[in-house]
Amino acid sequence: MCCFAFPTPTSLLARMLVRPIRVHNTQIFARLDGPQQLVAYAMNLRARSEVAMILPLPVRPGADEADLHFIDLSAAPDLFDLLHLAFMPPPMPAAKGGFMPQGISRSRQTLIVRQVGAFEASFVPSIADFDRLDPRFRLPDAVWSELPVHDFGFAVFKLRETGGDAKIHPMAFRFPTRDPARIFFPTLHIHDGKAHSHARFDHSLYYQRSDSSVDPDHARPLFTELVTRAAERSNGLVHREWPLARATLTGRRANADTWFTASGSAA
Repeated sequence: MCCFAFPTPTSLLARMLVRPIRVHNTQIFARLDGPQQLVAYAMNLRARSEVAMILPLPVRPGADEADLHFIDLSAAPDLFDLLHLAFMPPPMPAAKGGFMPQGISRSRQTLIVRQVGAFEASFVPSIADFDRLDPRFRLPDAVWSELPVHDFGFAVFKLRETGGDAKIHPMAFRFPTRDPARIFFPTLHIHDGKAHSHARFDHSLYYQRSDSSVDPDHARPLFTELVTRAAERSNGLVHREWPLARATLTGRRANADTWFTASGSAA
């Protein structure tokens, strides 16, 4: 689930003229690591003001503020470019060693705010803790009441105004999951402050399983050396030895989060 909150303009004219944010080319990586899950999230964003991206997460019951750990990927802004190119068909023969894709060379206490790469990031352990967050970047209580997140935790990233269409470098973290038998992808999205039953998807979901299994309708990479290169730069996010797979969600569909089992098909 990906939700956006942004300051409400004070004047009537400004409220009439403000345009909703635009998000596309969403890319998510996820894998399990015992009782923990690792997630990286990237997208293209157009925003006319500062916004907060809120990711509700199925954290282990009782998780507190110190239990989610952010991972700085500012040194690997092209992480998802490498993963994407690993699945591309070969456009041209390389001089040696087979094919390579073109363009690639080798009041209560406030919540803790951490600088993670280009973002300010916080973990909100529960809905009740949102009153500890900057009030400009909260969603109405009515939105949460419509969603199955009453006992979730929330990773919050404050993003700057983009001025135009901007590529946001990956946001990443690990958290204690309540369901270590399934891999969670936050794909339900709220971009206008309202929960819609259906939405348009433009998502690539990358995952790794410890048992090396890949669902039969999901893609396998053609260039494993690019996956290795991504792993080397990912601060431990991408596993060096586990095979990578990709699923895509496109078009208009039910607006919901996505789960894959830790060893088999989608759930």
